Order: sequence, then structure tokens, then C-alpha cells
Amino acid sequence: MNEIDFTKKSTYFYNLPEELIAQKPIEPRDHSKLLAYDMQTKTIEHKHFYDILNYLKKGDVLVLNNTRVIPCRLLGTKQETGANVEIFLIKRINNTDWECLAKPAKRLKQGTIVKFSEKLSCEILDDNDIGGKNVRFIFSGAFEEILDRVGVMPLPPYIKKKLENKERYQTVYSKFNGSTAAPTAGLHFTQELLQKIKDKGVEICFVLLHVGLGTFRPVKTESILDHDMHKEYYEVSKEVADKINKAKSENRRVIAVGTTSVRTLESAVENGVVIAGKNSTKLFCYPPYNFKVVDCLITNFHLPESTLIMLVSAFAGYEETMQVYKTAVENNYRFFSFGDACLFYKN
Repeated sequence: MNEIDFTKKSTYFYNLPEELIAQKPIEPRDHSKLLAYDMQTKTIEHKHFYDILNYLKKGDVLVLNNTRVIPCRLLGTKQETGANVEIFLIKRINNTDWECLAKPAKRLKQGTIVKFSEKLSCEILDDNDIGGKNVRFIFSGAFEEILDRVGVMPLPPYIKKKLENKERYQTVYSKFNGSTAAPTAGLHFTQELLQKIKDKGVEICFVLLHVGLGTFRPVKTESILDHDMHKEYYEVSKEVADKINKAKSENRRVIAVGTTSVRTLESAVENGVVIAGKNSTKLFCYPPYNFKVVDCLITNFHLPESTLIMLVSAFAGYEETMQVYKTAVENNYRFFSFGDACLFYKN
């Protein structure tokens, strides 16, 4: 039997029928399906997300990412010619300047003015290292309020249907603006379900990672070692770090909701201890990565050959992950951002 090459992108390919790509969210949020995979017995159970309660126990620490998605897709026109322009916000530099992606980038020269509304324009400054443009916004009033009116929610390209309610692409616990995509594993939770989880004696903790290119950028190189992760900003408070460290010292489970929570915790650990602070991460997890903090993972089903399925393969085992995905396809689970959920757990 040939040895598996975990550094090859094609190793992480699987066949997915297009009709299984979820185009809209399930209502209520917690009625999506849940595939529960026991990493010790290697058995699968088919449930609904509200059944997650049965897999959690008193003393567990559930870690969620409370970032909030900004409507970061801006559609405008060049002031001189009226040509259509798309500016996609990636990272704030200061009060007026942003690192962005832009279309058509080659035609946007330094000094070009792009108009989005009567109250919002931007000036193209220079090229950036992600293949886009740095821009300076010109606005009258509060930038966030204008952006909320003018900007478009940045749904992934595989979602073809328009989202009726922008809040449906936010988690119910989202708090701090800054992401260009939702931490989608968290979309399944309702306030009522979170309360039931608390009532069971589970500690709920929040970390922050502003989701950007680093999480969703496609791997274009056949050797994943040549893939460059984009930096993403994260924060872990002292209170949360203390709670997680106490749980680890007492052999209680740390359960991460989503790959962004995993990457935050694994980026913040030093010598087995989670360190509080604010930082940026380019952490790229693939087999045989050794996880130091996270014991269980709640996540969605990810794109073939993505850094996300590589992380799951590192966490649950490559062959196990591929078997879980095969089973999900056979059982018509819904995939990607608005899709169903998966729990990888051990007791």
C-alpha cells in the first residue's frame, strides 16, 4: 500500500455533488443535521444540531469566536469613466485606510477615485502584498454606519441565492466587527440552545479571530508546503486563558466551535499553556499536526483541497475524516457555509 503524502493538495480531494452545496440556511438554526463522530470508537451517529446537548457534559469548556462579519463588498464606479469597480475590504490599516482586493485591479492606478454613494468614495493608494490595492476612504459621517448601508454581505461564490436577512450570516453571539466571512460552525447555535448548554454546567468562553483570507484562500500549489497563509488578527482575554488552562489541568474537555477557534487557541499556546493577548496568526494545521489545547471540534463540512479540511484531517485523522465526508455525501448532508454540522469528539 502506498504511503499517503499529506503535503499534496490532491490528497484532500473528495467528490461532492453540486446539489449538496447549501444555498440557504436552515430554520430554526439548530435544526440542521449533525454528524457525530466518536474518535475513540470510530463510530458515527446521525443527529440534529440541537442534540449537541447530549454530547456535552458538566465541566466542558465550549470556545466560540465572537467576531462579526462586516458588509465588506463595495460596488462602485470610477469617477472619471463610470466603469464598474468592486472593492473587497480585507484588513483595516487605520481610520481611513484599508487593505483590499479589487476588480479590475490592473485598471486601478494610484490616485484613481472610486465612488460608492454620495457619502462614500475611496482613493487608490498602492499595490499590496495580497494582489490587491490599499485604499483611502473619503466619507461624511460614521464609517461603520455608512458601510452597513452601502456594503454587501460577502457570501462565498458557491452561494448563488441572495440572502434575505443579513443577520443570518452572523452568529447570534457575534460582537466585534472585523471579519470578511462568518465563522460558520457557530451559525447553528441559538440563544436558547446556548442557555441550555450553560444550564448543563458547560463553561462558555469567547475568543476573537477576524476571519480573512487566511482561512478561506484556496490552495493553488500542489505542494501545500508552498501555500502562504494570510495573517489574521486574534485576541484571547486573561479570563478565558485562565479558564482553559484550569480545565486542561483538571483533564476537562476543551471543545472548539469552528476551525477559527481552533487556530486561535493553538496559536496562543506556549509550552502547553494558553497565553492571553492580542496577536496575528498564520497557523496552518495539516497532518501530522499535534494539537495542544483542543480536545473536541464542532465544525461544518469544508471544500475539497482547502486548508480547512486539512486542519480537520490533522485533528481527527486523515482516513477517518475522508470516511466521515464520504458518509456525509451518502446521507445527503448539506455542505459548506450554510450546511450541516459535524462533531468530532472523545470522552
